[in-house]
Amino acid sequence: METRKLGNTDMHITSIGFGSWAIGGSNWAYGWGAQDDGDAVGAIERALELGINWIDTAAVYGLGHSEELVGKAVAGLKKKPFIFTKCALAWNEERQISNSLKADSIRRECEGSLKRLGVDAIDLYQIHWPNPDDDIEEGWQEMACLKEQGLVRHIGVSNFSVEQLRRIMPIAPVASLQPPYSMLRPAVEKEILPFCLEHNIGVIVYSPMLSGMLTGAMTIERVANFPKDDWRRGNKEFQEPRLSANIKLVELLKAIGLPHGRSAGEVAIAWTLRHPAVTGAIVGGRNAVQVEGIIGAGEFRLSEEEVGRIGQFIAGMPK
Repeated sequence: METRKLGNTDMHITSIGFGSWAIGGSNWAYGWGAQDDGDAVGAIERALELGINWIDTAAVYGLGHSEELVGKAVAGLKKKPFIFTKCALAWNEERQISNSLKADSIRRECEGSLKRLGVDAIDLYQIHWPNPDDDIEEGWQEMACLKEQGLVRHIGVSNFSVEQLRRIMPIAPVASLQPPYSMLRPAVEKEILPFCLEHNIGVIVYSPMLSGMLTGAMTIERVANFPKDDWRRGNKEFQEPRLSANIKLVELLKAIGLPHGRSAGEVAIAWTLRHPAVTGAIVGGRNAVQVEGIIGAGEFRLSEEEVGRIGQFIAGMPK
């Protein structure tokens, strides 16, 4: 699989990376329902076998559980993948999540992540959300301190606006930005992606398949049977009228992928990788079979005609 240099870092990452939000399991605010831990570890191991060289996780995923699973999966490896994680979402004993960009909170989070992951340093440490906005500078200053002390190798952000990036750049260089980006969420193309391209900020996009909607495996019946604790129940893309329109879009993606031997999900991922600002796409997998169904996106490239067909269809979808 091809690799691309991530922004101003020395890391060359594969065009797709393993995303470990869903494997955090249930019993927290943004869970995806029950997850078999053995399947989760197997998914990570299969992703690495197939050539993926980075894993993206976050302390808050499963309230520490996702990081623990990542740590377990890579523990015995002689050559470990790059490990990216995030901070700024803390939780208490009642499992209630809150935002914090205070320096002491970020340091505690970093120490907890290092322990769960079983590593001496985090390859890329990211502020998960820019909240509270007033504390962005304090949080970024602490991120820079963690880098200076060798606890993290590179620092980046997620979900930041251009204005927020401008505020922190004088404090320390930004290695990367992690925004949501998919054919159903193209808003970052207007301002954020051009800004990152201009300033050599690497971009790793999340939800390129819109949390499973564009995989090709989603149906109206499956959505109706989501577990009660699956956060997607409240997402408008999984509700009518968007749900039926999205499923029709997936039929188009299947038709485009068929001559190339690619799945709808691989077409959706490739759509994000076509943008010159995008370094890589985060792709989740809850078991080895799901990973095998998306790995082809790392090499697949859409033609301009195919991109145009997708754009024309989306233009006619309900807003």
